[in-house]
Amino acid sequence: QSLHIVMLGLDSAGKTTVLYRLKFNEFVNTVPTIGFNTEKIRLSNGTAKGISCHFWDVGGQEKLRPLWKSYSRCTDGIIYVVDSVDVDRLGGGPKEWHHELPPSPTYHIQPACAIIGEGLTEGMDKLYEMILKRRKSLKQKKKR
Repeated sequence: QSLHIVMLGLDSAGKTTVLYRLKFNEFVNTVPTIGFNTEKIRLSNGTAKGISCHFWDVGGQEKLRPLWKSYSRCTDGIIYVVDSVDVDRLGGGPKEWHHELPPSPTYHIQPACAIIGEGLTEGMDKLYEMILKRRKSLKQKKKR
């Protein structure tokens, strides 16, 4: 079974850097994404180790943001990447999130650095835990 995970965020926030850090476990210098990147990755660390994920890394340019809803339908999870070093755009990320996507009952904020890989394993573990919890909840609702 493969998890379907969408990565969103403003342009140049670091989504593709996160994607390739997860895939290769090293920093990969990237260029801005026009459209989307997709990668199938078997996670190699933490409690989610061995879990296969199909990631969709969607470009964050303003003209692409209206498409976020269609990319995020039928997904198991969303990773929203914010570049916390870019203080001029720091407030723009959450505004776009709330404007372009429906509200979520649960979320987790994970400090991370894709350049050195810090915090990504913990973030993926938490996302996996949240996905399992949601699936269990949906299963119980179906039984009723």
